[in-house]
Amino acid sequence: MRISSPLLDQQIDTITELRELYRASEARGARLRLLSTSGREMAQATQENSAEVLRRCAERLAFFVGKSHAEISLRTEDTGIAILAPGEGKRIVGRIIIDGLTGMEQIVDREDAEAFRMHLELMGATIARMNDAHDRDRLLNTLQERELRLEYLVGRMFSTQEEERRRVSQELHDGVAQTATALVRILEGTTTQPNADIPAAERVKLAAIARDLVTELRGVIGGLRPTLLDDLGLEAALVALADALRVDGYDVAVDLSKQAVTWPAHLETALFRVAQEAVANIRKHAGPSCRVVVELAVSDEPDGCFLRIQDFGKGCPSPMFESPTVNAGSHVGIEVMRERMAAVGGSLRWTSPPQGGVCVLAQFPVTF
Repeated sequence: MRISSPLLDQQIDTITELRELYRASEARGARLRLLSTSGREMAQATQENSAEVLRRCAERLAFFVGKSHAEISLRTEDTGIAILAPGEGKRIVGRIIIDGLTGMEQIVDREDAEAFRMHLELMGATIARMNDAHDRDRLLNTLQERELRLEYLVGRMFSTQEEERRRVSQELHDGVAQTATALVRILEGTTTQPNADIPAAERVKLAAIARDLVTELRGVIGGLRPTLLDDLGLEAALVALADALRVDGYDVAVDLSKQAVTWPAHLETALFRVAQEAVANIRKHAGPSCRVVVELAVSDEPDGCFLRIQDFGKGCPSPMFESPTVNAGSHVGIEVMRERMAAVGGSLRWTSPPQGGVCVLAQFPVTF
């Protein structure tokens, strides 16, 4: 016999409601824990541990829907529930395979299904982020490899060019220059009796022409490959360039590093060619009798190694040194020098200071 009363029925209904509210609260707490725990792990995932993080999150999602096992596959052609990347395209970036679950429509509870969907979105964002990072790393590695190959090729090109210059210089010195010198001596009568068939005045004129030829040949030989650079090194070659400017009437101050340095051949050559080009431009554009500074500094400090050649003359007519895209082809020598310094790991700047003239600054790494 059942005893019932309005008060008892009301109490039973209240208990039932409380139990339902409790179960609903527990379910919501479970959903929040699922999303917050997995979201935190996936936000901190790296390329190294992303596979393990995704595996744990997949297992956690399987337990949430009452299943015992789940797997992640990044092969989009596999079977399983699709994991989509964020964005409008909604491209598939992977699949989650859960035993006994082929689609979200099998999840009866609407809020559980929504939590399941949000969890998959977090996984999709993580996979997409890892893919993007992998693509960036691969692209960066490819660019770095190409840059290294380009630097190697440019370096080889300059090395081959210098070897060819050295060979041509030697051949001119040992062949044509010697012949021209012998011709001068013959015409001057210092080695043999002068030819009686050539009038004396004509011999003097021909001897002067031959001497000029020898002088020009020596200048060409020195430009191709200065013997000072090979025999005495960079500092002596820079002093020779400064002395040549003094002969032309320029007021030159030379400040060379007091530190004893054994220069690598490729760096020594690159710095000398920069100085050579700078001196050539001073002669072309600076005007006569201006002040010139040649400074070579060596230091263990970053950016402490540099070659500076600065004139205080009129400057170049087109001071667009810092923009190689402007007046392309107008400053071929400058661009070649930039490439030379880049090939040895350095940099080159041609600027026009406010006080006038041109400043050439070649910076290079400490490689001694």
